Amino acid sequence: MSQKRWQFWVDRGGTFTDVVARHPEGTLISRKLLSDNPTHYSDAAVEAIRELLLEHGSADTATTAIDVVKMGTTVATNALLERNGDATVLLITRGFADALRIAYQNRPDIFAQKISLPALLYCDVIEVQERITA
Repeated sequence: MSQKRWQFWVDRGGTFTDVVARHPEGTLISRKLLSDNPTHYSDAAVEAIRELLLEHGSADTATTAIDVVKMGTTVATNALLERNGDATVLLITRGFADALRIAYQNRPDIFAQKISLPALLYCDVIEVQERITA
């Protein structure tokens, strides 16, 4: 029979890092920390896990007390949605520079003469010779 250990799920966002933990006894506990707080800790996820282990009776903060840590982030997704990330260049096979602009043409009115296209996620396109052999 395997020993019950902690499980952690982490969502690191641009402002906050949220951690949900399952205590070895099955209780769910959560913690929210500022993602960036260098005067108090260097990594919010590690700090939240450490705090939860100490506050809930696990003197052992080593990895032997932990079964799993799963992490996701919304930082890149938010930068993409808000379009405030770094400028990006698309490298694409020669002859396909407009492939992402054309997309699938799955508009509600395919025959409309005046269409509104979404802004592209890249600022420039560079066509490159395709490599088709190893």
